[in-house]
Amino acid sequence: MPRNRGAPTATSSASTVNSPRPRSSMPVATISAPGRSGRIATWVRLSLPLLSDVIYVLALAGPARFAGQYGLTRVGRQAVPWPARSNSRARAVKALQLRCGGPPSLRWHAVPPKLSRSRDHREEDSMAIVETRYGKVEGASIDGVHRFRAIPFAAPPVGERRWRAPEPPEPWAGVRAAGGDWGTQAWQAARPGEGPLKFVFNSANAEKRDEDCLQLNVWTPGIDGAKRPVLMWIHGGGFTGGTGATPTYDGEILSRRGDVVVVTINYRIGALGFLNLNEVTGGRIPSTGNEGLLDQVEALKWIRDNISAFGGDPGNVTILGESAGAASVCALLAFAPAKGLFHRAMPVSGGGSSANPLERAVRVSEAFLEKVGLTGNDVDKLLALDPETITDAGLGFSMPDGLGNFRSVIDGTDLKGIPVDAVKHGAADGISVFAGTQRDEWRLFTCRSPLAENLDEAGLVAEVSKTVEDAQGLIDGFRRILKGRGHWTDPVSVLAAIETGRRMRMPSIRLCEGIAARGHPAYQYVFTAESPWDGGILRSCHAIIIGFIFGTHAFSDESIEFFGGGEAEDMLAAHLQDSVINFARTGNPRTEALADLVPYDEETRSTAVFGHPARVENAPFEEDRLLWAQHNVG
Repeated sequence: MPRNRGAPTATSSASTVNSPRPRSSMPVATISAPGRSGRIATWVRLSLPLLSDVIYVLALAGPARFAGQYGLTRVGRQAVPWPARSNSRARAVKALQLRCGGPPSLRWHAVPPKLSRSRDHREEDSMAIVETRYGKVEGASIDGVHRFRAIPFAAPPVGERRWRAPEPPEPWAGVRAAGGDWGTQAWQAARPGEGPLKFVFNSANAEKRDEDCLQLNVWTPGIDGAKRPVLMWIHGGGFTGGTGATPTYDGEILSRRGDVVVVTINYRIGALGFLNLNEVTGGRIPSTGNEGLLDQVEALKWIRDNISAFGGDPGNVTILGESAGAASVCALLAFAPAKGLFHRAMPVSGGGSSANPLERAVRVSEAFLEKVGLTGNDVDKLLALDPETITDAGLGFSMPDGLGNFRSVIDGTDLKGIPVDAVKHGAADGISVFAGTQRDEWRLFTCRSPLAENLDEAGLVAEVSKTVEDAQGLIDGFRRILKGRGHWTDPVSVLAAIETGRRMRMPSIRLCEGIAARGHPAYQYVFTAESPWDGGILRSCHAIIIGFIFGTHAFSDESIEFFGGGEAEDMLAAHLQDSVINFARTGNPRTEALADLVPYDEETRSTAVFGHPARVENAPFEEDRLLWAQHNVG
């Protein structure tokens, strides 16, 4: 297959590709701004180089910060140095710091600006063109951030490519439009959501389900040859839903605030991404059940080969993801094809304690074949099935153990064991890790299910007995803990606390313990801020952290209803984003508010607590951990 092996480059124009300036061999962009603002920008660039660099710095930080709309606040002394810049930009940064009244060792931040509700309808400052290895893409440049949507990072996994490892995309001629449309999402069941949860979980392209879904989105403050940290976000959705195009994952604010490149991706999910057919078809369909993980690896390869043209550093890539995305992050730590493609990892709400053993993966595939009325000999018919039939069949049965049908598969080759156990044997050596959960993860599921209306004490004991021998002892212990905190102690609340530990908190702690045991640094956090939705019934639930990572918590009335949108929430978002940014830049998530944070160990259990206020605590919620450990939970 022909491929363009040339190095990716970047230019910018309203309609044409400009030649690079002769004095530099690095990819550059000349931004063409329309109207009066364009003439002013041109005059500044030509007449006042230093002022131009100052304006550049202001643009990175966000114009609203300096216009007084949100108020300038001093976060405090930075735990890590300001990122390296060219000499002129360094002078501009120093001048800006002095102008703000702080010495160079101080970093000034505003509370994160809130995305305009009509952000897709704002006047575009310019169009930016970047040349990747596979062709040119044209994105939109808005408020100092360049945005590129729906860039293909792999060939469409259709036809003979279905249920196979991804292949590089075919090169294209001309310039591919990437500034507006979100593209497609992986085939999945409709996710209508309700109330504010529509904003959190629904995609911006819900009607565009397609097998041809292997696309990514990029936000960058500059296509200027700089080497910015790269953050690749892996969406959640239980390995059966989700997309990189969810509005909550808009990378504009995070990119601008941290001077980082943000990438969100799609990957195959459900039976199209995590179904092992190799065994039942005798190898004629060679899917291991890890095709979705291989898609994530292919996105990392695309970043390695192309992100420098977007102002990113392929030598400093952080993978982070939430829920199934966190499980993916942990799996990639132990996944052989991913080695060397990323340098830091942040699993959000998940610690890598689950993967399908091969024998279970085979049982899932046998149940799938029964559902579609085919056998392992019907290879041609399997490849001819329409994607909706495949998706529905994958969701149309449950395994006797009650666990999800689809997740990463321990195939013995690429993935040799449970990720959290593999870490104990060195799988994550050399990778910086920042892991954690919300305090009340499982309330999102228990409080929104039929279980919440019908669960009584006998039902609670029956549920807990499925996984814990001394169910009554664990129930009594958590009821005492919840009562001591002034929290609800009804059966649903107790079940939520137990499941939070079993499924989320304890695996995250075990991950950090495993890394620490090998003498490598890992950092732990817990998020405690609560959702105001429905009178606060969800408390600090699953997914509540996402809007604060991206700064999209106050995007709309619905998002504010779920995340909250006051000054306290804005400040929390600032603290969390700065911690994530510092971690991506240096491998250390310390900030002024988290100045006492040290790598996790079993003696101090130092933990960043993202609440009101953000702070560091040693061994927070220790009684929970001891109770879970006593009952071998997690």
